[in-house]
Amino acid sequence: MLLADGRFPAGGHAHSGGLEPAVSAGTVHDLATLELFLRGRLRTAGLVAAALAAAACTAACAGGPEAFAALDAEADARTPSPAQRATSRRQGRALLRAARTAWPQASQLHELATGGQPPHHPIVLGAAAAAAGCTPRYAALIVAYQSVTGPASAAVRLLALDPLAVNALLAALAPEIDAVASQASSATDLPCPSAPALDLLAEAHARSELRLFAS
Repeated sequence: MLLADGRFPAGGHAHSGGLEPAVSAGTVHDLATLELFLRGRLRTAGLVAAALAAAACTAACAGGPEAFAALDAEADARTPSPAQRATSRRQGRALLRAARTAWPQASQLHELATGGQPPHHPIVLGAAAAAAGCTPRYAALIVAYQSVTGPASAAVRLLALDPLAVNALLAALAPEIDAVASQASSATDLPCPSAPALDLLAEAHARSELRLFAS
């Protein structure tokens, strides 16, 4: 619950998950288009990130540094947008700093911190979930949940949507979030659904001069 809490000091509030450039492009402009955006993001980027988190949680208990390095390469391969790769590593670095403070005894977090470049966010979250005593499925559930709550929160600020209506939308998505988490944590191979629109939006946002969110 701590890892899923938006108040955990890992910098998630500064990221819109592609929602800000989607609003700028006119793709998302009301509650109905926000729902379409969230469902699409959950089934693509959300599923990939949830599967990486579940695998990292498993690796934290049994795999060691080599497993983390392999998962980091898998994350790179599934993130074609340079802007999204950079964002994931920035978020990973921030989360790792907070997690090492919360669970200083966790050797897997120390391994990630000393492994060279900052690891991708879902890999850090999976390792942090293991440190907190979570199962891989719960690691996947946290990431699947965050894949829609971050953009939903950004939508309230960017579009002045009714926060009660937005949270009602998130509640309606709960069964789908749960299904994605189950799919991600039970997959024998890491899934790789693509979301070219999210990639293009991320690159456009990185070049934008005026922006409220970091991504």
